[in-house]
Amino acid sequence: MKVQEVIDRILKDMCGGPKFEQTCDVITVGSPDNEVTGIVTTFMPTFHVIQEAVHLGANFIISHEPTWFTGNDATDWCKDDSIYLAKRKYLEEHDITIWRFHDHMHIGSEKDYIYEGLIEELDWRGYLQPDEKQPWIYELPETTVGELAEFFKKRLDMDTIQIIGSPEMKVKRTGILVGGGSLGLGVEEMPMQVMERNGLDLLIVGDITEWTVCAYINDAYQMGFHRAMLTLGHERSEEPGMKYLVPWLQKRFPKLPITFVDAKEPFIYL
Repeated sequence: MKVQEVIDRILKDMCGGPKFEQTCDVITVGSPDNEVTGIVTTFMPTFHVIQEAVHLGANFIISHEPTWFTGNDATDWCKDDSIYLAKRKYLEEHDITIWRFHDHMHIGSEKDYIYEGLIEELDWRGYLQPDEKQPWIYELPETTVGELAEFFKKRLDMDTIQIIGSPEMKVKRTGILVGGGSLGLGVEEMPMQVMERNGLDLLIVGDITEWTVCAYINDAYQMGFHRAMLTLGHERSEEPGMKYLVPWLQKRFPKLPITFVDAKEPFIYL
């Protein structure tokens, strides 16, 4: 089966076919005509992920985020860059094709498959509030910010976690905005509106801007409001979506070896 045949089947089954005239969901390196020997899914095709794909004998990587370090995977700025050239050389030597699968996973169908993966990883589906159009709001058994921080560290394999507020604060009403969703998706005030409208105790976020939702919840905490924030980061909050893409793919391509490779949190903490 060729790369393009796999892509076409994914888009057809998940979204009813391609949905966007302009999209970042493109092949960033390699050929659509390559015969697929195996598939690796991952949040981002870091060099270590690519090496693991080679080790597994897989020549097709499906990545949620860019190969070439910018949102639209443009390469005009880096055509003479040493890092770009070395990474591309390795990919070409091993005949790897990378397809970015971002827009269609998030908004190409009725489900956001990145959120779906996170819900499965956390085992929180029973807490999801059924009247929400987006899978953002959860009603948890009473816990604390500190206990939830420890839960996320263990469940998502994190060494450290950032919070705003008191670790002892009781938590029930919780919202999750993965990845760049916590930046507001072009509407900076959106995360604050979600928190206020839904009466949330805690907002769990991916990315943050320190003068928006971070400042809002910090002010709330300093003024004595029952509000807190827990930060996962973009990669940790979205990687489970690519993990749980594997069984979805296996149902459609049972003859192909399909493996999830964790891109892992990019930071080392001292």
